[in-house]
This record gives sequence, structure tokens and C-alpha cells, in this order.
Amino acid sequence: MLLRFLALIVLAVSCVPASAEEAKRPNVVLIIADDMAWNDCSVYGHPHIKTPHLSLLASQGMRFDNAYLTCSSCSPSRSSIITGRYPHSTGGAHQLHNDLPADQLTFVELLRESGYHTALAGKLHPRKTTETRFDKIYGTGAKDSGGAGEWVKAIEESPKEKPFFLWLASFDPHRAYQPNTIPEPHKNSDVIVPPYLPDVPIVREDLALYYDEISRLDHYVGEVMATLERLQQAENTLIIFISDNGRPFPRCKTTIYNSGVKTPFIARWPGHIKPGSTCEQLVSTVDLAPSFCKAAGVENSETFQGVSILPLFSDPTTAVREYVFAEHNWHDYDDHQRSCHSLYFNYIKTEYTDIPQMPPADAVKSVTFQKMRELHEKGELNEHQRFAFETPRPGEELYDVVNDPHELNNLANDPKYQGQLEKHRARLEQWVEETGDEIPEERRPDEFDRETGDRLSRKN
Repeated sequence: MLLRFLALIVLAVSCVPASAEEAKRPNVVLIIADDMAWNDCSVYGHPHIKTPHLSLLASQGMRFDNAYLTCSSCSPSRSSIITGRYPHSTGGAHQLHNDLPADQLTFVELLRESGYHTALAGKLHPRKTTETRFDKIYGTGAKDSGGAGEWVKAIEESPKEKPFFLWLASFDPHRAYQPNTIPEPHKNSDVIVPPYLPDVPIVREDLALYYDEISRLDHYVGEVMATLERLQQAENTLIIFISDNGRPFPRCKTTIYNSGVKTPFIARWPGHIKPGSTCEQLVSTVDLAPSFCKAAGVENSETFQGVSILPLFSDPTTAVREYVFAEHNWHDYDDHQRSCHSLYFNYIKTEYTDIPQMPPADAVKSVTFQKMRELHEKGELNEHQRFAFETPRPGEELYDVVNDPHELNNLANDPKYQGQLEKHRARLEQWVEETGDEIPEERRPDEFDRETGDRLSRKN
């Protein structure tokens, strides 16, 4: 708390730029999808999902091909983004009550104290103490807007005399899904079913509805771009588009496989980023806080645990980090996992091996998971689809993410990969020590039934 107070005092005294300089400071717009997998859009090669505006954004900026989240759960992932700290370091690691502890410093406050107008429009998550960090909070708009209905209003009402930071957060493509979300819905034949899900009609229908919400989100991304152009703000605005975690399907959301923590990441900043460029280097969403501060000419907080990615904007071949790290804690159910990801391998350490890899409650209640339960009882799931019903889980996993992108072949016990296993294990242990991570002394009871998704009754 003392460090946070002192940081704000210093900024208030020394970092407010002269009014003549305000116009030179970039506006910053962060757009966050809700539960969208990294490759579920045309930018990353999906042949059928309709996302023309995301493709336009990428054509005008840079596509990052190895961007990762620190967690695959909504609230802790967003807490990590806004504080520039790993979830366990924020005190908000668990998906519980959507809290961000009041003593955590956010980059939004640093921008605001340096002269930025700050606003949030859409999904307010985590809720507790978050809204006090912004100058203004907008709602979600009409029900059929997917939470993006007041994004344009937030841009239009930003003061003209100062730069702005906007946190634009959608509800799409979070469950629950409804038909006819977009004028031309996706068809079952448009769907690409990952190998860890059964390729049956009802799963395709579920995924098609998920695709529809991604297309609705894409529409509002287009409105943001058009509004910035209309107001002549586009040339001086850094836009970054990301997701908060993977798709809400089994073996995706809440996991620390690529399907859970790899995120779409598109950045556009005219004059600073070459149009149509790509970056293969590792970046983490914990890096956004120091990057936004650097772009705004604001001194970083000592509390930040990420690094600035701004050097990649001008030279996407320059590595800013060798590893990225992710974690999975309690989310509806008990769990504790950590991962260390390099460009070529993903190493996962699981502490609670006695419980299966269950999806979150909303995905458990989905028609996809209930169909998987039915097929499992009939013995009709293959070896890659039985993960949610089998224990024990391996304590260590190692995947070649280049040659095995769905992470189906665990190499942890393969003698040829022992060097990589030991290297990633050692680096993860170092990160655990550096960040003060620890395993809870007591395991927390589940709040939802693992096979039905229903909330469990609490005992007095």
C-alpha cells in the first residue's frame, strides 16, 4: 500500500505533461474478448469464422503469433493485465467474488495521474475496487450488443484536450449462447472440431454458436476503428486486441494448454508499427502494463512483473523474453497448476493429480460436455477425449507445441526430451521463487458439481 501511495504522489508531481505536449501522447485502446481462443478468427488462419474487421486491424498493424495469458480464468487474468502482476501476486488468483484487492496498483491509475482520461466500457470484471481506478465507467449497451454497446460512446465522450485510455470489454464469446446472434449464422460445416472433442453434430452446433458471437464481437471492433477514423484520432491511437482466456469448452478455458492461455494479440499504432507485420517472439499479457506506460511516457511501477514489448513494434525479431509463465488455481473447483512456456515447448506442473481435468461449470453444463459424458459411459471417447474422466493426471507434462499444436503427446517420460524437461522445470522453479508463489496449505472445497455443473449446497 505504501509503495502504491508513493508511486501516485511522484506521478502527480512530476509526470503531468504540459498541455502543449498532450497531443503528442498516444491514445491507448485495449479491446478484450471474453473466452475466445487464439486461432478462432481469420487473422490466425481459420477459414470460416467471419472476422473481417480483425483482419483489417492486423493488416494495418502487427499480428503476434506467440502471445500468452498468465491465467485461463476471467477475473484473475484481467487482474493480472491491469496490475502487470501474476495472479498469485495480486491476491486475486482465485476466481472468487471477482475481487481485485484495493492495495494493488494498476497501470490505469498511473496513466490517469499523468494526465490521461481513463474509461471502461462493457464487462466490469473484476468488479470490486476496479471501477474506482477509472475516471468513468460505461455500461454494456443493448442486450444484443454482447456487452460492446457503449464502446463508441466512450470514444466520442473522451475529452479532446487530453489523451485517453479506454478498456473496452465484451461479453462475447462467453456462454450462454443463443441462435441468430448474427444475420448469417455459421453452419455446422464451417466448424473445425479440435481432436480432444468428439466430432458429432451437437458439438458442431455448439461451436457454430460460439463462432457467431466472435463475429458479433468483430462487428464492434470495426465500429471502434471507424469511430477513431471519423474523429481523426486513428493516427495517434495504439489499439491492442486480446482475449482473457480460451474458449469455454472442455480442455480449453481454465487449462494452461495453448487452448487455454494462448491469446490472439493484434496491435496497431500508425507510425510505430509496420502495417501487415508479424511477430514470432514470446509476449505475455503481464507485459501490457509496462508497455502502455512506456508508450505514454510514464515511469513504470516497481510492482510490475512484466517487460515492455515496445521494442518488438519496430523490430519484431528482437526477443524481449525467453519464457512465459501461466497458472491455474481454484475456478469453480479445486486445482493448482503452473506452466513454463518457451517458443517450442510447454512444460506443465500439476500438484493435485488426484482430480481430473474438468472444464469450468459453464462448460460442464454445455451440450458439448454432456454429450461427452454420454459417449464416455458408452465407451465411445478416444484416448484424447477421456481427459475429464480419468485420474490420476500426470504430475509433469511436456509438449512440442510446434509439431504437436494440440498438445496430445506428453514427452515428459521420453528420454530424448529429458534435457528440455529439466531446463523448463528449473526455470519454472526459479519463477516460483522469484514471484513468491506457493501451494495452499489447505485445499478448498468445490463449489460446483464436476459432472453436472450445478452449484453445490453449502453446509452451515
